Amino acid sequence: MRALTRRVGLGLAARGDVSDVIDWTRRARDAGLDSLWIHDSYYERDAITYGAAVAGALANDSESSFRLALGAVNPNTRHPVVLAMTGSALDEILPEHIVMGIGTGLPLRLKQMGIPYSPDEAVARVSSTLDQLRALWAGERLPSATPGLPPIQPMFPPVHRIPLFVAAYRKEFVELAGQKADGYLARPCESVPSLRGILDRLAASATDAGRDPGDIETAAYLLSLVDKTRSEALNRAKREPFVIYMMSILGDVSMHRAGFDLDLRDRIATAWRAEDFHEAGKLIPDELLDAFMLCGTREDVAARAMDFHSETGLDLPLLQPVVQDETQILELIEAARLYAALPMPAAGREGVATGVAAAVGREGARDGSGASETLTDTGAHRAGLAGDRRLGLFDRAGRRLGAAYEVLRPFAYTASAIPVLAGGALAAVDSRFWWPPFLAALAGGMLLHSGTNVINEVYDVRKGIDTITSPRMSHAVLKGRVSERGAYAFAIALFVAAIAVGGYLVWLRGAAIVGLGLLGLVAGYTYTAPPFQYKYRALGVPVVFVLMGPIMVVGSYYAVTGLWDWHALVLSLPVGLLVAAILHGNEWRDISEDTRAGISTLSSRLGRDWAHYGYLGLVIGAYVTLGFAIAMRWLPATTVIAVFSLPFLAQVVRSAELGAAGQARAIAMIDLQTARLHFAFGALLVVGLLLARLVPG
Repeated sequence: MRALTRRVGLGLAARGDVSDVIDWTRRARDAGLDSLWIHDSYYERDAITYGAAVAGALANDSESSFRLALGAVNPNTRHPVVLAMTGSALDEILPEHIVMGIGTGLPLRLKQMGIPYSPDEAVARVSSTLDQLRALWAGERLPSATPGLPPIQPMFPPVHRIPLFVAAYRKEFVELAGQKADGYLARPCESVPSLRGILDRLAASATDAGRDPGDIETAAYLLSLVDKTRSEALNRAKREPFVIYMMSILGDVSMHRAGFDLDLRDRIATAWRAEDFHEAGKLIPDELLDAFMLCGTREDVAARAMDFHSETGLDLPLLQPVVQDETQILELIEAARLYAALPMPAAGREGVATGVAAAVGREGARDGSGASETLTDTGAHRAGLAGDRRLGLFDRAGRRLGAAYEVLRPFAYTASAIPVLAGGALAAVDSRFWWPPFLAALAGGMLLHSGTNVINEVYDVRKGIDTITSPRMSHAVLKGRVSERGAYAFAIALFVAAIAVGGYLVWLRGAAIVGLGLLGLVAGYTYTAPPFQYKYRALGVPVVFVLMGPIMVVGSYYAVTGLWDWHALVLSLPVGLLVAAILHGNEWRDISEDTRAGISTLSSRLGRDWAHYGYLGLVIGAYVTLGFAIAMRWLPATTVIAVFSLPFLAQVVRSAELGAAGQARAIAMIDLQTARLHFAFGALLVVGLLLARLVPG
């Protein structure tokens, strides 16, 4: 397999499905990348186990030069003898393709585990580990650490050469790497000036030790986040807790070399420690991310990686995704290909921008896509960078429409449409149906629902409840497709439009509509907004039941007919129960996230077991209520056709039972499944009512 013309690697955490990591590794290898580097993600998964799985998957490809690196392991949690055994085993699986980075482990994590850590002793320990590993791999015996016991005798055959990297940022470790390591591995979030200083120190140390600095390979994790435009990538990065954490622990020297005030980092750290991620994200300027990360399109990432290579002499950039999912991995692999195709910049940053444009053109010609999209602003990724490529009129319009669609979440409109349709259908049964007020009630209800959706997103983002990894939520505000201020203004406009529609109904039906409209308006706005924020006070489910059950069904019936009828209240009960079940399922699934954010929902107060029973009570209760109403002749017998939605009920009950048994994935989509049940049940209920208009008796 042909390697890229310039070496570049991929960095991953030991996280997620092993099969995914293996697949991504094969894609990286097939694209010509140099290596995969796997690091421990403390308290999640073990990097060595993942490394063994990847090595086994690559074992039959003897022609490839692709390397597998552990970056990094440490002698504090794994004794040097154990590390030697690990290296030997991996070398037997994937001979001559294993690399090992040696560090100390994070002092905070070591202290949490009760493992002693001393900065002064750490350097000596890493140094002796390098010596011990090389001795054991050469088949040499080591003296016993306990006097009087036999020496340590390696029982494995001598291994092929395994390059050893020092992975630490203190100057003593950099000097150690120059003295005796095969390579140096820099941590994520080093700026170009900081990394340049580190590599200069490394070269000086190597020269002082009588070594050629060129013999020491240098690698660095470059924390990366790819999106459709640079502004979206930056906004997304500011919402990521991991990015916020990394910005809060930047070293004094790193900040100074990059030209930033230490006070900026300290303010970010204060907000992070208070778990106020929204405020912390607002404190992070674009320039800080540009200095310590790679944010933007794949072309932006390629150009920025070239900065680190050309301006510091870095041998091996390791693109490390902030969000470890397939989309980000594949984007980074493409960014790596673009980086490798870039010429060395002849005259500063403009050379990099021109090179990226040319590389994009070559890649497009190579894959037959004819892609001609190039960067116009890549040449200024530092402070003051505008960064995004200019979009055409249709592109801008399309992106705005897409953002509006995402923030509105129209897939949820059935929750407001079904109650109004039910009220209108009951009016038809009573021979009192009139199109103009029905359409006005439908439009008003959906406008109120839309405004509530947008306000909900704004305040969930502000409170740090919603993150990039939140399931099936809108990311429009998080990614910067629409600003918080813009989203808030949009919500107010929707509420104003609802008031305008309500004005017609007030003119038609009188003051009673004012009370119904105000109730819907206040409840919709304060669902997550001050002063009530009742969603956060365990009142979301009961209030939604009342609003989107009795209020909307009875209110729409009144709007259409000008009359009150208790049958409309009966009709509203099963409809309201299923709308409440949608929200309750969402809250049940998100108990952990809501609790972390300090949010009190009905599910979190009930606990997982009772939340499960409450969910079953809501969905099954809708059918029981309908059956009772039909038996009592309060609703037409034809509405019994709603039972044809039972397959959807069976699906949600099965998911709920699996979720209650501990299979969290089973309820990952419980709210969407319940919304489908609500739509199927409600649509059949409306059809049953209309049939009653046609069927005498």
